Amino acid sequence: MDQASASLSVRGLTKRYGTRVALDGLTVTLRPQSFVVLLGPNGAGKSTLFQLLTGLFVADAGEAVVAGHSLRTAAVSALRCIGVVFQQMSLDLDLSVRRNLRFHADLQGLPAATAVARITEGCREIGLEADLDRPVRELSGGNRRKVELVRALLHRPEVVLMDEPTVGLDPQSRRDLRTTIARDVATRGSTVLWATHLVEEAADADRVLVLHQGRLLADGTTTAVTQALGGENLEAAFLRATAGRPSPAMETA
Repeated sequence: MDQASASLSVRGLTKRYGTRVALDGLTVTLRPQSFVVLLGPNGAGKSTLFQLLTGLFVADAGEAVVAGHSLRTAAVSALRCIGVVFQQMSLDLDLSVRRNLRFHADLQGLPAATAVARITEGCREIGLEADLDRPVRELSGGNRRKVELVRALLHRPEVVLMDEPTVGLDPQSRRDLRTTIARDVATRGSTVLWATHLVEEAADADRVLVLHQGRLLADGTTTAVTQALGGENLEAAFLRATAGRPSPAMETA
């Protein structure tokens, strides 16, 4: 798939912090209407990738293209095509759910009527309609995450980045997030890149990318990745590959 037709295309993306290489020449292309899990242990480079894709940092080398727009030469256009839920919460705790979402809608330049309709619809679908006028401070961790997901989808982005979104959440909140994301992929054709270190979250992914020490170790379906890394199941293969022991795929590379 070429860059023009891809939702997200990364070529040789590299980021260093002093002598440490956080991302080492990453190359990957994601097609529209796909749920992709970026699986890696803590420190693998997942958050670094998201920081580069959202413009918080600039890559030392390589290029990222979002919906045909280069982050290096057309950053504003590229960033308009991205919605993101960061690992750390980024809501104003003293504002209500509604005011948090209206602020973001205004930043995205959404017309007032469109913003109101999308906020109401998004909160209803994820079970937050009764909390619209409550301060975010009063919400549980799971419901705060849901607000962040509604916010990420308000401007209908082509690419949705989810950075360890379920850490610390109860099972129901995790399920609600996954259901909402799956609905967005199916109905709008969005591309979701879901970063996690939890193997079980990759079970129903269309595609799995295994990242370790800034390098892509495997890319494919859960079955293909399991076979490539060597293991009885995905969890065993993942643990083997990221524990420093060579896998069959790496031994012959």
